[in-house]
Amino acid sequence: MIDWLRNRQAHPLDDPQIEIAGRTLPLAIRRLKQARRLTMRLARDGSEVCITMPTWARTADALAFAQARHDWIAAQLAKAITPVAVNNGSTIAFRGDALRIAWDKAYPRNPMPDDGALLLGGPPERIEARVQRWLESEALRLAGDDLAFYCARAGEALPNLGLSRARRRWGSCSGDRQNGRTIRINWRLAMAPDFVRRSVVAHEVAHLAHFDHSPAFHAHLARLFEGDVHAADRWLKAEGPKLYAAFA
Repeated sequence: MIDWLRNRQAHPLDDPQIEIAGRTLPLAIRRLKQARRLTMRLARDGSEVCITMPTWARTADALAFAQARHDWIAAQLAKAITPVAVNNGSTIAFRGDALRIAWDKAYPRNPMPDDGALLLGGPPERIEARVQRWLESEALRLAGDDLAFYCARAGEALPNLGLSRARRRWGSCSGDRQNGRTIRINWRLAMAPDFVRRSVVAHEVAHLAHFDHSPAFHAHLARLFEGDVHAADRWLKAEGPKLYAAFA
């Protein structure tokens, strides 16, 4: 019996995968009791095809499901985010512009922008962590200024401000007037152009008066935000996913 197992040829369903655009992508299969049908998505970095399906479905069903949607996977793969390393010499975005990371042991540990470069010292193996902490502190500083501006314009008391690490939301507003309210802004917006970050903050401030997306909310937002809300939304839809290429 042991010899048979040792000599057994691998079966395609033991490690299901699919060939797409010259690449071999594994199928990451997840079976859920509450699932009623097969659903599929491509991992954000294009590394695997994720399939969720009912517990009764077979691995062969998942493979057939993926093969039938070959063209869709190929299209998504073309748009997948390629991970970007954050180290000496690489480039990050900050307020819509590019900053080249320049490490030198003689530089201060805390990152410091200087004419298109981000200078920092300290242990070279901790560059990514320190740059992320710097971006988070900048996000809090910038969003804090935005929040004060739009709350003054809206006649609202200043709520608490926090940072979010959400994967699909750029901002949120929670709580009530009696118990205190909190606005959270995705820290990655420090990498976006100023008008984009400010539109998100203005959006959440508008929710202090209208906790919905009614016509009254949109009219209030249009009065608060000095720029083009639709242009900011278009930027986030087209460019926002790229903000996740670094700092995985």
